[in-house]
Amino acid sequence: MYVIAFVGSSGAGKTTLIEHLIRLLKDRGLRVSTVKNSHHSVEIDHPGTDSWRLKNAGSFEVVLVSESSMSMQRTFEHNAHMSIHEVIAQMYDGNDWIFVEGFKSSDLLKIEVIRSEENSQIPLLRYDDFVVAVARPESSYSSATTALPVLPLNSPEVIADWLIANKERFIYASPLP
Repeated sequence: MYVIAFVGSSGAGKTTLIEHLIRLLKDRGLRVSTVKNSHHSVEIDHPGTDSWRLKNAGSFEVVLVSESSMSMQRTFEHNAHMSIHEVIAQMYDGNDWIFVEGFKSSDLLKIEVIRSEENSQIPLLRYDDFVVAVARPESSYSSATTALPVLPLNSPEVIADWLIANKERFIYASPLP
């Protein structure tokens, strides 16, 4: 399985890019899963449903299964700071790719998404050796002062081709025992 993280400032276009890449890789017959880091409480259920009632009764995990899908909710007894590797370890091992949004301080290889210089903080590419490419609008290529590949943010097909051409770099080897 191959793993790549997409990092950047809020509003840079990470989710939109990942959304396009998922469709493009799926069209090529590849299975893609995603992990999104959230700084907010995650609530995917609604009051009154059976699964919500079971969760509120104190169930540690609630797994909702139908013929076409499965959803699992886990409620931690205490705040848990799971590493991305702990999250990936719990995912289906039949994935071809896992796209991670966020986890910018992780040791995963990353594509930094930069919408514009004005809206971004100091780019990670200046100090994070795990950044392997930059995705930015073509109109801002002239300001790119990096030896890293600069990928056209508005051309996800080019980025998909680059990922496939360089997939050996993204082979995932879990550091967990």
